[in-house]
Amino acid sequence: MTDGKLAKDNPHSSIDLRESVLTLKNLVADILEEAVSQGASAAEVSASEDVGLSVTVRKGELETVEFNQDRGFGITVYFGQRKGSASTSDSSRSAIARTVRAAANIARYTQADSCNGLAEPELMPETLADLDLYHPWNTDAQAAEALALTCEAAGLNHDSRIVNSDGAQVSTQQSSRVYGNSHGFIGHYLGTRHGMSCMFIAEDENGMQRDHWYTTARDPSLLESPEAVGEEAGRRSVARLSPRKVPTGNFPVIFCPQMSAGLVGHFLAAVSGGSLYRKASFLLDSLGSAVMSHHLSLIEEPHLPKQIGSAGFDGDGVATWDKTFVSNGVVANYVLSSYSARRLGMETTGNAGGVFNVTLKGNEKPFAELLGTMGEGFYVTELMGQGVNGVTGDYSRDASGFWVENGELAYPVDGLTIASNLKDMLQDIQWLGDDLDSRGNVRTPSVLVGTMTVASN
Repeated sequence: MTDGKLAKDNPHSSIDLRESVLTLKNLVADILEEAVSQGASAAEVSASEDVGLSVTVRKGELETVEFNQDRGFGITVYFGQRKGSASTSDSSRSAIARTVRAAANIARYTQADSCNGLAEPELMPETLADLDLYHPWNTDAQAAEALALTCEAAGLNHDSRIVNSDGAQVSTQQSSRVYGNSHGFIGHYLGTRHGMSCMFIAEDENGMQRDHWYTTARDPSLLESPEAVGEEAGRRSVARLSPRKVPTGNFPVIFCPQMSAGLVGHFLAAVSGGSLYRKASFLLDSLGSAVMSHHLSLIEEPHLPKQIGSAGFDGDGVATWDKTFVSNGVVANYVLSSYSARRLGMETTGNAGGVFNVTLKGNEKPFAELLGTMGEGFYVTELMGQGVNGVTGDYSRDASGFWVENGELAYPVDGLTIASNLKDMLQDIQWLGDDLDSRGNVRTPSVLVGTMTVASN
């Protein structure tokens, strides 16, 4: 962290990481060569360089300015089926030699695992398409501060009941990623991620409430305006004022897009290789089984231009491709890396490190019609706590949001608990909204679950 005056002169706006790609590639090649020279039968290296700027204001004043520029290397070596890993941020030859030696020493003293090893060479991409992920933002701390101040002011001026600010932030990040292994594959991609967010506190005679909003994109021209972000955060904060309690019972529940992404995340965790081979999943042996409502599909599209979750290869260097995890409610693929696939006697799905642009699709209605279909129930906008058991599927979370009556949002509610089992919830998703949130890697609309237990705390 630096003080505001010095940070306004930082070099961020003049940095272009395209110039670092060749340097990182050469370093990866040197590390692989060093690993072989130290006796490794195989090796892989992940290298990254990141540079970014983050500016925060609060109550009309500059609060923090942070500038980062980092470089790091993760090195994994194999001696037969023994594996060792080490990392460093020092790219000098002596540091590389020491780090490879540390990884080699670890490998020599670990137990052999027949599933260890690089992914098969034929799975590496022959060419890498340009996914249009790199859009540097020619901004500096002073310009970012002005945007953050505009954002905060828009929210504070939205309603007289907004009495305080938790701050507004503008950030920009550039990343360069290189992966290489001893098969001879070295791949890279450049990416940017920019964002703006703010949070406010509103108050009335019944107490205070807090809420926020944010925008994020690879391309800064696709960000929402600072005024729009501030006003939405202010609107959401005021809307939560004077929450009421509701009677305990079984009611339909709508998860807003940001919360329904969590539901899909629980499903993806349950069909991920690590959970499956450890037998720590409520969806063991679910391949080919109906686990969601028949109208739902879960699609992965790793090559969408400009999207946050796009990538040409996974953490094993395996080429990514479009695939379906759920087709008409039926599990079509697990989420597998090379290692977890071997543990399960299957083939990798190119998902080492996670999924890439997963979208929930199905029968949808405009949000107003979704409320009308619900009639009476609970619209969830915030979840708290960790009450999800990935082994049994039991689900119990503290929640807040809005009560729905006669097909319309009636009043805010908080201090509620919603409970069910994920197996039942996934099978009981009746409709999707038309409000897809594509800001993240898991892209979901609102989701209407037929019935859950809703209880006041």
